This record gives sequence, C-alpha cells and structure tokens, in this order.
Amino acid sequence: MSTSETFTHIENLPPFTRCIHFLRRRLLSMLGHPVPSQYVRNQRETFAGQELDIGYLLIEYVEEAKGKMLSNTWIEKQDDMKLRSNLYHDLSRIFLRLANTPLPKIGSFVIDNNGFLRLTNRPLSLGIQELENEEIPTDMPRDYTYSTVDSYVVDTLSLHDNRLQHQPNAINDLADYIYQTSALTAMRAIFPLFFRRDLRRGPFTFMLTDLHQSNIFVDEAWHITSLVDMEWGCSLPVEMVQPPHWLTNKGVDQIVTEEYEKARVEFMTILTDEEERGDSASNTIKLSVIMNQAWEMGTFWYSLALSSPTGLFALFDKKLQPKLIEKCPDHGAFHQIMPWYWTQDIVSIVTRKLADRKDYDARLRQAFEEDTHTSQNFGDS
Repeated sequence: MSTSETFTHIENLPPFTRCIHFLRRRLLSMLGHPVPSQYVRNQRETFAGQELDIGYLLIEYVEEAKGKMLSNTWIEKQDDMKLRSNLYHDLSRIFLRLANTPLPKIGSFVIDNNGFLRLTNRPLSLGIQELENEEIPTDMPRDYTYSTVDSYVVDTLSLHDNRLQHQPNAINDLADYIYQTSALTAMRAIFPLFFRRDLRRGPFTFMLTDLHQSNIFVDEAWHITSLVDMEWGCSLPVEMVQPPHWLTNKGVDQIVTEEYEKARVEFMTILTDEEERGDSASNTIKLSVIMNQAWEMGTFWYSLALSSPTGLFALFDKKLQPKLIEKCPDHGAFHQIMPWYWTQDIVSIVTRKLADRKDYDARLRQAFEEDTHTSQNFGDS
C-alpha cells in the first residue's frame, strides 16, 4: 500500500508462520467466529526505506502456458460455437458462484489490518475511478456503503451530474447541454420503473465491473483459466448482473437490440442450464429469472447507462425513452421542458459551461500548435 503496509498470501509465508495462521483460521472456524482472509499483514520496509507514493497489488503472474487473453482470438474465433459454448459455460459458473453468496449491502471489500475481509468501502467501479482521475468530484466517501438500490442509483446519477458540471469539454454547445440535461432529469424520474420494489433492499451480489476480453485469460479451448483487474469488483444490486455487453463487438451506445438479443439468448440458455445443474438449483431467487426480467423490463439498458458516463445519453435516447413514449401522440416538447427540472441554476451553469468549452478549445489549439512547432524545429535540426 502507499503507507508501505504489505499483505502476503498465507502460502507465501515462512513455514512456521504459515502453520500458525492456518491453525488460527481453523480454530476460529470451529468456534463459529469470523475467519480472516488468506492475506496476512506483513510490515516491511521498502527498498529505499521510504514510503511509496502509490499503492499496488500483485497477486499472481499469469504464464502464457496457463492462458492467453481472450482478446487475442475473440474476433477471429468468436463464430466457433464450441469455443463460444466453453466460454459461456465458464462465465455462467462464475456469475452463479458469485450470486450464490448474497451480500448485505452495496460497496467494496477491504482487508483490515488484522486480515479480515470487510464490506466497508464505497462501491468503487472502474467508472468512478475514471471520473476521479479527471478530477471530477464524486462526493462518495471511501467508507460509504448503501443499503438500498434507490440510494445507490440516486448517488450514481449525481456522478453524471458532476461530470457535466466539472468536465471542461462536457458539452459541445447549447443544444448539447439541453440534450444532456433532459436525459439526466428523465433518468432520475424513471428509475423506479426499472427496478423491482421487492429487491430494492437486496440481495446484493459481487460483480466484476471491468470484465472485458483482455481481462479474461483462456486456454486453447476457451476455458477460462484466470481473471485479472478484479480490483474493480464490488457488491451491486442483483438486477444489475447482466451478460457481457461486448458479445456483439459493439460499444454500449452502438448495440443493436435484435443482434444482441440472439447472443444474449445463447448465453442465458447456458446460464440457466448451469443454474439447474449446480448449487443454485435450490435458491429461492433464480439469477436466470432476474436477468431475463431485467432484459424484458429494460433494466439491462438502464444499468448499462448508469455505468457509462459517455454512453448514458445515447442509451436513454435509443433504448429507454422509446419504451416509455411508444403510445405518446406528442412528445415534441420534451427538450423544452425537462432541462428546467435538472437544477435551479440551469441558466448560470450553461453560461459557465459554454465558457469552459471555449477555453478548452483554445487551450487544445494552443497545445497542438506548440506540438507542431516543436516537431518542425526538431525536423529542421
């Protein structure tokens, strides 16, 4: 960690220390007490005797013989039904295994100084980290967790509000500002339509929010051998569990519903089969049922929009709004009305955002001009 604290897996400890921790875990388990994780706090000095400025996590090195990134062969071999079936079966088992352990709240796990795994951190998804990297405030303290779906959705929507307010190039012009604020206002109003009331207090389940082809390692038969970048995993509403959005090689805002539905049905058929054959068969709440209902209700699209700062607006426009206005005879005034309900300071904010965009474009042009001038001087020399 950045404080120079180190956590080491029990298997990598000296033999005597390893035995002590093994016996401790076994005794606590027998007595019915919480059992610490297999990572042990191991205080040691850094190479230079100084604290590092950043933290890092090194769990395992994936040898090429053990597996290769799925992205290396996905485009070339995704039409091979046998390979695809192997991948979907393994992914389904992972989804079901994670869902088989219901969690009490929405958040992320931490390992405390005594080695215990605690669900006490905010739900740190990749999207939140990317916003913070751009110095956009998230207003989500590290020790903040959620007990209801509603509170999590409201706070996540506020992240999108903050992006619009604080990102210098968040809007292109006035029309774009109206377009974005209309969608954000509507997203606040409609979210109760896309989440089941009986599931708003759980169960919650651990999800991998950065599960793409380069984070999945497979063997030659496309059986999963390793997963990486698991630091973005967190406990989220079970209705947000969904098949990977990349099954048809489209960005979240480019997915063609009919095309994706075919891939989704294939994946869900395999997941349902695994669910009936595995440990989840006796569960009262079936993950396959929840996932299929989420697709029918539109929860799939709402959750995808919620997790995508750049894709939210297109997903609302193409996937969510059409479902709601199907029988509405006149919806032309939508963009004239909705922005006024986004915030009480809509006029002052748009004035500031237009100035931000003008300043951003000027600084961008200056940076390109300086780069071009430097390149020319280097070429002349």
